[in-house]
Formats: sequence, structure tokens, C-alpha cells
Amino acid sequence: GDRERGPRKSFEGRPPARGERPAGDEERRTFKPRGDDSRPAFGDRERGPRKSFEGRPPARGERPAGDEERRTFKPRGDDTRPSFGDRERGPRKSFGADARSGPAPRKNTESRAPARASHTDTRQPAAAESAPKHRDHDHHDGLVRLSKVMSELGLCSRREADEWIEKGWVLVDGEVIDTLGTRIRPTAEIDVLPAARSAQSQRVTILLHKPVGYVSGQAEDGYEPAVTLITPANRWEEDRAGIRFAPSHLRTLAPAGRLDIDSTGLLVLTQDGRIAKQLIGGHSEVDKEYLVRVRLGDHTVDVDKHLPAEQLALLRHGLELDGVPLKTAQVSWQNGEQLRFVLREGKKRQIRRMCELVGLEVVGLKRIRMGGVTLGNLPPGQWRYLGPNESF
Repeated sequence: GDRERGPRKSFEGRPPARGERPAGDEERRTFKPRGDDSRPAFGDRERGPRKSFEGRPPARGERPAGDEERRTFKPRGDDTRPSFGDRERGPRKSFGADARSGPAPRKNTESRAPARASHTDTRQPAAAESAPKHRDHDHHDGLVRLSKVMSELGLCSRREADEWIEKGWVLVDGEVIDTLGTRIRPTAEIDVLPAARSAQSQRVTILLHKPVGYVSGQAEDGYEPAVTLITPANRWEEDRAGIRFAPSHLRTLAPAGRLDIDSTGLLVLTQDGRIAKQLIGGHSEVDKEYLVRVRLGDHTVDVDKHLPAEQLALLRHGLELDGVPLKTAQVSWQNGEQLRFVLREGKKRQIRRMCELVGLEVVGLKRIRMGGVTLGNLPPGQWRYLGPNESF
């Protein structure tokens, strides 16, 4: 604060800074009031004639000059066309079932796309016509499942065929097939390896005299399945098949033809799919023989004398179950109270239902034969193996 200040530096000689007015410019940029301005105010300016656009070409969508005369509006009264309400209507067109003068003429539909084609086909008819049709892989390509062919040829059951295919034991035209579901030509040559034949020869078939109170298949309503009777202790001592019992014989053992709980007699249990198909297949021709004890109302003896002959004839042919006619059966009197039935089909409770239709009541039913195999002297509740020389 006590320093002596020298004279201030003069900046008169320096050049003007950027944006600063140079010295002496005040006279040239002197402000002029509005009254002294030589230019007229905006409102006082005289407007010249507007530029004419008569010579320019008409803009897009604009009517050309002089078109007013040709496009002069005409009132409704001067209009040469009749108004909508005054127009005379012609006869309406006839459509379909509403027509009174007969059906409409049919159009030529030879080149039209199928009715099932989608609406997109109408826009691209060529593509629709050239598109390949869907083929049913199981029915329309001429190929059949390998397991089905093997079953139909009697080589094995379809279940066995699948097992053999999985193990690579099946050859088609010399080539090993190991894929389930493979389809082949029905005329293809099929061979099986010795291992398949060996496995098949080890499958067993058992004959059981089923007693009353056992079910043929799976347990139901507290009743035991008949397969529970297949034990070493229940094997018939007179069995001459020469097969040694093994627990593996119970594996996949299934009934081929059922007997009701209240029925008794010959029941076949087998591991061999060929035998199962032979006995219960849809085209089975193996006959089954039954002895059936009956009663007619209060008549329990000499029933044969009280049953009309026409009723016995109906048992042989003419009845139907569930709306399906039954095949011809052999029915005859074994004695006064017992009928002998020979059938080639096995509907559920068939004999009992047949007898009911003619007024008979079944008191007892026993199956004694299936094809060429008979029950013989096999005691109730006991079993034996199917012998090597036996066949159905």
C-alpha cells in the first residue's frame, strides 16, 4: 500500500483487439434516428406488382388454366345421368339355391386346385400343383415294419422280433438290421442268426389245469393269478417232457387264451410268441373244446328233453354278441345235463352269454382241449411242460 506507482502505461498505439471498434470509427458508424432514415418504413414501402405465374406449367395434380369451362359444375337438375334413386334396375342375378330359373351353370374345375388346398394356393397355383403330397409312411410307400413281417412269416412274435433286432440277430438281404422300427419290402429275404434260434428253443410252454377261483392273467379283485401255481411242488409227477425247471421259465410267461374265475380246465402259459399267436391271434384256426353243465329254469336233470331243438340250433349258428355275429360252433349233448362246445373264437364269457340267449344257465364249465393238445389226466392245480412231440 506504500509503494509508489509510476505513470500508467498507455495503450493508444496498440492494434484494436478482436471485435473492438478501431479508434475514429465513431464518425462513420454514427447512429441515425428513424426520422432521418432514407429508407421507407416497412408499412410505408410501395409494393411492386406481384410476380406472375401464368407462364409456369401446372403443378402435379393442379388443374390447367382454362379448365374451369370444361369442368363447370352442373346442378342435379341439369345432369343428363339419372340420379341413383331414379335409375331403372335390371333383374337381380340368381345365386345357388335361391335361383328360381334353375341351377347356375357349373364352372370348369379341371384345372382348379384341390378343395383341401389353403387360400395361399390361389395366389400361387403353380407352386400348389407342383408341391409333393404327404405320404403315409406306414401304408402308402409299400414298406412294412420288419417285426410285422417276421411275425406274419411265423418266425417269432413281434416282441421276440424286436428283441432279436436290438441284439443284431436279424439280417435283411444279407445286411444286419439293429434298429427298431425298420421298414422293409415285404418280399425282402429275412434270415436270423443261430443265436436267435437257440434263444427261441429255450422258451417254454406250460399246460396248467386251472382250478376255480384263479384268474388267467393279472391279479384282480383279490383273486390270485394262475401263474402262482407254477412251482416245483405243483409239477405233475408224470410229466415226461424231460425239461428241468428253472426260475427263468417264469419270466415273460403269459396266458394264451383265458378262462373265467368260475371256469376250470386247460390253461396254456407260454414264453413262445409263435404259440401265443397260433392260439389267440386274429386269424387263429385252432379249435377249443369245452364241457358245459347247464340247467333250464327248474330243470336240472334231463335238460336235453326240455330245450327246444330250435334253441339248440341257435347255439350252433345265428347268435350275435355286442352286435357281431358269432362264428359257427359245434354244439351237441354230451349227456342229459351237459353240452359239448367246440369254438374257433374266444370272446369274453362267450359260452355263458350264448347260453343265456337261449334260456340256459351255466352251472359248470371245463376246457378239455386246445387244438391237438388235451387236458388228459392232469390233476386240478398241477402243471406240466408241453412235450417236444406235441403241437396245437
